[in-house]
Amino acid sequence: MGDCRYQISQCAYIKFVLHALKHRSSSVNGLLLGRLLEDGGGGAAPTVLISDSVPLSHSQIGVLPYLELALIQVEEHFASDGLTIVGYYHANERYDDTELSGAAKKIGDHIFRYFPQAALLLLFTRDSSRSWRSTGSVGSPQLTTKEPSANVVLLDFMSTEKWNEVVDFDDHLDDISKDWLNPDLFK
Repeated sequence: MGDCRYQISQCAYIKFVLHALKHRSSSVNGLLLGRLLEDGGGGAAPTVLISDSVPLSHSQIGVLPYLELALIQVEEHFASDGLTIVGYYHANERYDDTELSGAAKKIGDHIFRYFPQAALLLLFTRDSSRSWRSTGSVGSPQLTTKEPSANVVLLDFMSTEKWNEVVDFDDHLDDISKDWLNPDLFK
């Protein structure tokens, strides 16, 4: 399989950054949702459009029953929108830790079985050698934001501490009145 490009929507990008900011001293993770846009001819690489992200955890990373429950809920909810799980994001507890944990790799491997173009953001993707490799940073030729203003909007959200409004699946399991879909985050 050739190279693949990844394009992240402003919504997905801002949501996973705010999730990481809310839990700065913990590892956080979540799912990336989107679809594969086949190449437009001429040998251009296909593009994975990442439309949304779902914050999963800030404490139970790698707990299998919890993860299975979250995957089922997310797949069922987003299937009607034509979206599928196209990747996983992970932020380590320490900002200077740039290694993927074993749990993150296993979750990525699981997603890869169903979506071979899966991406892991601590900006890693799986290559044909069956290992995860770095793709660079947002804005690189392989990974871009769909809306050029995403960083401006993110800075505005950061200045108002909008991260306090992010609800992950952990929060929802602790209090089911908290909506893991974050429907009011961008209002």
